[in-house]
Amino acid sequence: MSDSVVVLDQAICLPTPDVEALIEGRMIVALSRIFIECERQFALYPANASTLSLPIEQYYDPNFLPIAKGAFTQCNSQSILIKAWAKCKLCQIPDTTEWLEAISCLSIWTRDGLQEILAKRHTLFLIYLRVYQLPQPIEVPANLSSQFISLPYALNNFETKPILTDRTFAQRKHQLENLQPPLHPELEELQSAIASLSISQPAAKQLDDDIKIFLGWSSDKPTNPLDLDLPWIQRIAKVGNSSDGHTFEKLVRRGLLKLGFTGSGLNPDATGGAGGMDFYTEQPYPIVGECKATKTEKVTDGTPAQLLKIGMNHLGKFQYDNSIKLIIAAGELNFYASRTATENQMNVISPETLQKLIELQAHYKNSINLLELKECLQQAPFGLAEDKLNTYIDKVEQSIRLRSHITQLVKNYLENSGIESTGVEALHGAYFGSHPPQPIKIAEMHEILIELSSPLTGYLGRIKSSDWKSDRFYFLRDLFIN
Repeated sequence: MSDSVVVLDQAICLPTPDVEALIEGRMIVALSRIFIECERQFALYPANASTLSLPIEQYYDPNFLPIAKGAFTQCNSQSILIKAWAKCKLCQIPDTTEWLEAISCLSIWTRDGLQEILAKRHTLFLIYLRVYQLPQPIEVPANLSSQFISLPYALNNFETKPILTDRTFAQRKHQLENLQPPLHPELEELQSAIASLSISQPAAKQLDDDIKIFLGWSSDKPTNPLDLDLPWIQRIAKVGNSSDGHTFEKLVRRGLLKLGFTGSGLNPDATGGAGGMDFYTEQPYPIVGECKATKTEKVTDGTPAQLLKIGMNHLGKFQYDNSIKLIIAAGELNFYASRTATENQMNVISPETLQKLIELQAHYKNSINLLELKECLQQAPFGLAEDKLNTYIDKVEQSIRLRSHITQLVKNYLENSGIESTGVEALHGAYFGSHPPQPIKIAEMHEILIELSSPLTGYLGRIKSSDWKSDRFYFLRDLFIN
């Protein structure tokens, strides 16, 4: 039966944590008491702990145990909410220690628990499930009379929304059928550790989502997640072009922290900088700076002169000379201000340019390389530095476009070839027929592929080999361009 024709009139009863793990994409298998025909489809009924034949502590892996206990706690004994359905893609009868060990590593169950269940039942049916979300959850009365129960009414004619993509499911199924160990057990342990924090802490949730995508537990995101700092970032230019100098200084310091700078002179809540300086960064390199918010007036020589005087007095000549000098001013510099800034190697940029730089960091985390930014700020021309900052920003955006193109190239190449992974030589050959944004050498492409497949990015996956040209790469998620 094709995915476009779905009729559901039954549900399989599984422990609630097992159902949650299937919906999450954490695993693709379930335990059945009976043999289930391939392509049979049914809803997933989350049952309470009474369905377990073993104590919960013996049944579930210690890393998953807190999640399992939480899932059972939320069970409603009067009614059940069904959120998903599944199609059986394979039913196996594993009966060896090697099989049980592999199943345990790629699921939420303990090996000893599986061994005990096998000893009690004599036969263990492992069903591979392609799981789909229901358009809307349905509420049904609690009913645990058998492994399969009838639904109050049949469900049909709805859009199929798989939890995992076709390619991800095929990779996971192949991994389990061939008894391959998990690729990143340490990340799975980390995900379990932060799962409870993701409910109340946005930062933890974002990390949790990123780890799930990297592990192949989740489908592609439709867009890049919105950074929670964007509302205040998008006020920088507006406040900089006002008479609210104090608020502008706070936003600038906050923005520098967002870029990755640190230092005691970046307290965003302070009403004035240390020693009269509007801002001062210490790591990864020193920047001493002055802010000038204004509506219409020109920036006079007093602004660069003040930076020179206060910076020299507070830092001393040696430390001041070894610091990058930065003025963020909304108004146009008059002749004397421009000359003073240029002769004293000061960079003057607008609030709009600073906002653009920080927005780029917010949309594409860690896209701003602070050491490359340092090289930009240290090079002439000085004075009005808009052009060289915008050139650097254009370079970063071009780099992002290139990485997005390569990610899409891997995805398309694998789909068109019908294979699960490929090497850099094949991708480099396909690159030049894909309307590339720029020419690159094969070694450079390999470096980018490594970057895109790191746990901190997770756009691609990598199967490492002893020879870099033999490394294999596979697609995980899109790198969208905002």
